[in-house]
Amino acid sequence: MRFGLIGRRLSHSYSKLIHEKLGRYRYGLIPLEADELESFVLGGDWAGLNVTIPYKQDVIPLCGELSDRARRIGSVNTLVRRDDGTIFGDNTDYDGFCAMADEIGVDFADKKVLILGSGGTSLTVQAVVADRGGQSVVVSRSGENHYGNLHLHSDADIIVNATPVGMFPDTDARPVDLAGFPACRAVLDVIYNPFYSRLILQARKLGIACNGGLTMLVAQAIRAAELFAGIPVPDGLIRGIREDLMSDLFNIVIIGMPGCGKTTVGKQLAAEMGLDFADTDEAVEQAAGMSVPDIFDYLGEAEFRQMEAEQAQRLGKDHKLVIATGGGIIKDPLNYERLKQNGFIVLLKRDLRLLSIKGRPLAKDRKEVMQLYRERMHLYEDFADIRISANCPIDEVVAAIRERIGR
Repeated sequence: MRFGLIGRRLSHSYSKLIHEKLGRYRYGLIPLEADELESFVLGGDWAGLNVTIPYKQDVIPLCGELSDRARRIGSVNTLVRRDDGTIFGDNTDYDGFCAMADEIGVDFADKKVLILGSGGTSLTVQAVVADRGGQSVVVSRSGENHYGNLHLHSDADIIVNATPVGMFPDTDARPVDLAGFPACRAVLDVIYNPFYSRLILQARKLGIACNGGLTMLVAQAIRAAELFAGIPVPDGLIRGIREDLMSDLFNIVIIGMPGCGKTTVGKQLAAEMGLDFADTDEAVEQAAGMSVPDIFDYLGEAEFRQMEAEQAQRLGKDHKLVIATGGGIIKDPLNYERLKQNGFIVLLKRDLRLLSIKGRPLAKDRKEVMQLYRERMHLYEDFADIRISANCPIDEVVAAIRERIGR
């Protein structure tokens, strides 16, 4: 493999997909243990490599030459083997982080920037902040500034997560609670899997300008590709590649009242789009070994909601699924984060007179349906990215969804 990514755990990486969208070379994922790193870098058959956790500093002694930027930062994420066999190390994360900040208009000048983490990515962030006139406060597990005294920095203007906290597979984690930072006006999270980390989703909820790590990943990859191929990549590709990648991998999550057709629509949508189908109620039944009505009867609604939340989190961090949800999924506000992390949420809206109530434990008659509607409709609206009428034949509902999402 002439080009690729080296690191320890790479199953979550999108780098191969991004580089292949550039269409210039074959690109592979190359997981390495620490005792394999030196022999591969010095003796492997490669022309260009990207480097990720935990080797961004370990590869520095293996380089014959470093760019001025990589030397100053003390972190390398791109290696190029020159014609004479020597290895050149650069830091294209710098370009990626600049693009990530610039996309949402973050100005670091004279701002207090709280940087969570002290590893290789943190070093890059610190360099950008310094170059742009900001003041960095680096938080780590120990030292002067740590997670036990974050209250001393509640006046931070900008927060950057440069840790893996919240990254796949532990996507239900969040490094800090933004409620403790009333002065914060921008949040940048280098995590790209999931697309929307818990930190980013909280920032959005609080109305704080924010951006996730996918922009950074794409931008640094484009700069690395220029170094690999020796020719510039056209401007304007960052947004296009990022949106293509999200479109390829997004889940489509269907919510709505009981009996509105979520499962039927979801199965047909998945079949037409070549995606896998999942149903949160079916997942709960499989895990519990009993039907949803029986769970309500024997274990109670609270136990069902807990099991439902577990399945929402499990399915939500996956990719390329059509997920039909139970009608009450919106009763737990945290289910929004579980489903939104990699998902696009579609609300099916159907006339109450057309809703099927057979086998619905909380909607056994039309009066109960009306009561549920009054209680839940504002919650459905809060979850939804788009709204689709389900008063027409299934084919038309599916076509409407595909048209609205551009697929």
